[in-house]
Amino acid sequence: MADASVRLDLDGRPIKPMTICMIGAGGFIGSHLCEKILLETPHKILALDVYNDKIKHLLEPESQTGADRIQFHRLNIKHDSRLEGLIKMADLTINLAAICTPADYNTRPLDTIYSNFIDALPVVKYCSENNKRLIHFSTCEVYGKTIGSFLPKDSPLRQDPAYYVLKEDASPCIFGSIEKQRWSYACAKQLIERLIYAEGAENGLEFTIVRPFNWIGPRMDFIPGIDGPSEGVPRVLACFSNNLLRRQPLKLVDGGQSQRTFIYIKDAIEAVLLMIENPTRANGHIFNVGNPHNEVTVRQLAEMMTEVYAKVSGEAALEEPTVDVSSKEFYGEGYDDSDKRIPDMTIINQQLGWNPKTSLWDLLESTLTYQHRTYAEAIKQAVAKPVASS
Repeated sequence: MADASVRLDLDGRPIKPMTICMIGAGGFIGSHLCEKILLETPHKILALDVYNDKIKHLLEPESQTGADRIQFHRLNIKHDSRLEGLIKMADLTINLAAICTPADYNTRPLDTIYSNFIDALPVVKYCSENNKRLIHFSTCEVYGKTIGSFLPKDSPLRQDPAYYVLKEDASPCIFGSIEKQRWSYACAKQLIERLIYAEGAENGLEFTIVRPFNWIGPRMDFIPGIDGPSEGVPRVLACFSNNLLRRQPLKLVDGGQSQRTFIYIKDAIEAVLLMIENPTRANGHIFNVGNPHNEVTVRQLAEMMTEVYAKVSGEAALEEPTVDVSSKEFYGEGYDDSDKRIPDMTIINQQLGWNPKTSLWDLLESTLTYQHRTYAEAIKQAVAKPVASS
């Protein structure tokens, strides 16, 4: 009988302790993944990032979460000679580094392309040349627009899942015209996926590609003017959280008609840990990681967040909680969008036996409770400052 303390993979084999080089460890996803690894596994982490604010609590010597098993290395992968050496020291590299904020895609297209393609090239190269396994984080944006979006609006085929559910091994990647620079991110991400896939086919690189579908939870993005630039535009949940915290109407781009699915970060991290610890099942695969049951329009999301925030904060909602704005006004020239993003979960379910658990209401309640507790007082003080100085 196996020792009860030995952790087993999905096929009943003992999981050996490993060293993980995590690039982008200080971000939203990285911070939750570091927590999960340190709390539940014996693995060691080489945490690489420019900032460590979101994992500072894990680096303190008195931390109860395994501070002796995580080393933070402050570096920018664009130009740091230490990168290859750190990848060589690890058994597995996880690359989370990216510019992944829609507001940047058409206002900073060069930075977006360089960050998501050019800067990722050395990571892929070093993993391939040194026979190191790679888990690369891509995006659901690589699918672009659905086939159904090109059908007439009254076509009954728009309701057929074959025209909008996105499958890793079958769905085409459909982008807008070149002048729509919003697709600079998706194109860069798709090209690095193709490079990784080719390295696997030609040079034997062991890889797994993750396509996240709107992962949501505490520590996501930033609140403008508090822990991020005042002029910054984070992703939709942080944008709406900022409006709620400041008691401002939530801005609905082009009426908020786009449909999206949202998944709780803790559910998603469970899937990633399965990929880490089950290489024979995960290698060579691309995985959608989302929750197709949590599908709403952006307008419905705004309405739900308004209701949930009123509950967790004890503050009554605004009489007019939303306001419509055009995409040009909000994002600038060159913006484009996809109508729906619904992940097919067949492959990840078959390979890893994973399914998401948390409802949209519950993940919003958890996230907005955190946002209120973390930011409400700071925003009140920031809003009061001009009044106090006059």
